[in-house]
Amino acid sequence: MIINKYIKLILITLLFSATIAIAEENPKDPYEGFNRGVYKFNDTIDGAILKPIAMGYNYVTPDVAKKGVNNFYNNITDFITAVNSFLQLNFEQGMTDAGRVIVNTTVGLLGFIDVSSTNVNNYKERNREDFGTTLARYGWRDSAYLVLPLFGPSTFRDGTGLAVDGLFIDPIGYIDNVRLRNALYVGKIINTRAQLLDATNLMDDASIDPYAFQRDSWLQMREAQIAGKQEIDYDKYLDYLSDDDTFDYATDDAVDTSNNQNQIEDDSISHFEDFNSVEEKNKTSQRPLASHLISSL
Repeated sequence: MIINKYIKLILITLLFSATIAIAEENPKDPYEGFNRGVYKFNDTIDGAILKPIAMGYNYVTPDVAKKGVNNFYNNITDFITAVNSFLQLNFEQGMTDAGRVIVNTTVGLLGFIDVSSTNVNNYKERNREDFGTTLARYGWRDSAYLVLPLFGPSTFRDGTGLAVDGLFIDPIGYIDNVRLRNALYVGKIINTRAQLLDATNLMDDASIDPYAFQRDSWLQMREAQIAGKQEIDYDKYLDYLSDDDTFDYATDDAVDTSNNQNQIEDDSISHFEDFNSVEEKNKTSQRPLASHLISSL
């Protein structure tokens, strides 16, 4: 069974990584040497297999069909969210999450139509929880960064959570028909990778060190999710930001750098140092955009 092989791989990675003692400058990433090796392995697999398949899927599949497939897998994720909301003793949120799943599964034809996100109900805001956030809710807040083979960015806490979700909560795992179950897992991988094509292209273009870019962005995203803060709608920003726009790291706002550039060019030569500092700030301010890359992996 594919999922069991993946879960075993996660557990082996967790146990192996726990034996590594590498002193690194970043306290959030004490096993950076190991993580960079796994990142390189994942990137090679992605470039050779996953990304081409996802691009082909995007090319041949009509938009309405892609939307339906994505809604179907989001509905499964909503089920996992509902279970974890109840495990966190957040019963009000759990009832809301469960209501979304019930409406989409019945009226929405197994989730292919996201009825709950329309304007005729109270489920417009989608909540996201997993067993990793549940462990954080019960005290496991800080955890070392860990890159999992095939699964990508994680931590020891979230790797454990991923294993529990996959083995005990994900409804796909309870399907007896092996072919159907495996087909759904493969479809989930392809759908997830296709949804992230724009984000990964952005990460490759915007970052000198893609590994550090991905790590810092993913950790920022998870900290915001665990703290219950509103997350950035990265899909909207990918459509909104133009080539002349960057993202203001401090204010979470889009900034038109072309106007800034013109204003700086009109300044006198005495402001040359300020120009350099603005350019440096614009480079570093793009970092949060990659958080979207990992949120569903």
